[in-house]
This record gives sequence, structure tokens and C-alpha cells, in this order.
Amino acid sequence: MKKKVIISWSSGKDSALTLWRLMNDSNYEVVGLYTTHVDNDVPFQATPIAVVKKQAQLIGLPLVLIALPEVFPAHDIYQQTIIDGLKNCGLQFDGIAFGDLFCNGIADYRRQYIEPAGWECVFPLLGQSSLQLANEIIECGIQTKLVTVDSTQLDIKFCGRWLDHQLLREFPITIDPCGENGEFHSLVVDAPFYQQPLNLAWLERETNTRFCYQRYILVETESFPDADIAVS
Repeated sequence: MKKKVIISWSSGKDSALTLWRLMNDSNYEVVGLYTTHVDNDVPFQATPIAVVKKQAQLIGLPLVLIALPEVFPAHDIYQQTIIDGLKNCGLQFDGIAFGDLFCNGIADYRRQYIEPAGWECVFPLLGQSSLQLANEIIECGIQTKLVTVDSTQLDIKFCGRWLDHQLLREFPITIDPCGENGEFHSLVVDAPFYQQPLNLAWLERETNTRFCYQRYILVETESFPDADIAVS
């Protein structure tokens, strides 16, 4: 029997590759996505919740929205907020899948609060080469743009660039190809599991003292059945 999983969805490339892997794995059935947010944005990616909702609509999966009180709440508050949100979302699932790459203690941290709630943690990408994963993202048709760049680690000229083979060649040797040290964050604009690409109008880049953001607005086009949205 397939294990039913819900995916931690950031709106970026790692969660998209996690979804693609599991959709093509006969051992799993993906039954939904969940996204944490502060106010109306996904932290770090700075993705508006309206865009996340549109992604879920294009994928055709229910979306669970879980509001955090701040970007970095205390661990116990963060963990309980996630557990409560998922328990009250109305979806039935056996496990939660994460797009974590590095074996840096994050898997143990997640298991610490997920497993006592009765769910399995699934890590399809954990411990694999960032360069190989970046190439897989590109080659399987996940089209993603760098929408946030940390200027203390990566030149802001890379903000707004598409993740492609040329970009990987241009990255400084100090940069993780998947941005797993926080060098950049991404937005998935198209993928094999989208019914059509996100229709976005790209605006100016915006820079504060540290971060550079590629701004955009969602342009509504052909409508699809709304994804089920559970707000916790």
C-alpha cells in the first residue's frame, strides 16, 4: 500500500524536486502541500501567499497554510504550530516530506517533533550532491528563478537569473549550487506537474542593506479549479 505524504512546500526548487521525485515513486502518494508563512509572505523566498495558492492550483493538490507568529519563533512554538496546523488540516497522511539536502542535524530535528505526532519523516534529497540535484532540477524541466540573494554571500547581479547550466558555471566556487547555505532562494515558475506556467510580470529588483529581491506580480489568465485551502 502506498504511503500518503504531505510535502513541506516553500514555493522553491527543492520542494519542487521533492514533489517530482515522490510523484514518480510507486511507494508514495502525495496528498497535499503545506506552507508556513508570516503575514502574507513565505519567509526568505518572500513569495506572496497568492502565488503559493496559484502554484497549488496549477499542481492540483490541496494546500495547507500555517501562519507563524514571526520568522524565527522559539523552537517549541514553531514545532507546536506545525503539529497543530497539520492535525487540524483535514487531510489524512502517513508522512511529511521535506526537501532538505544537508546531513547537518536537520533530519533529526524534524523527526524530534514529527514522529511523536505519529507521522514519518521523508527526505528524498538528503545527503545527495548539490550539483547533481541542481542539474536534475534543470533537466527534469523545473524552471526556477533566483528571487532572493544574500549579498553577503553572492553578488546581487545573480538575483533574477534563471537557474540553468550557464548560471551553474558562473557561480563562484564558494557557492552551493542549490543555495543550501542561504546564498539564494528560488521560485518555481514552471514544472512538469504544472498545468501551465505561472504567469508573472517581472518588476524591478529591490535591495535592502543585505538582501536583494526580484519583485513580480501575478497575472491571472486561464482559470483552473481552485485548490482546497486549509488555513491554520
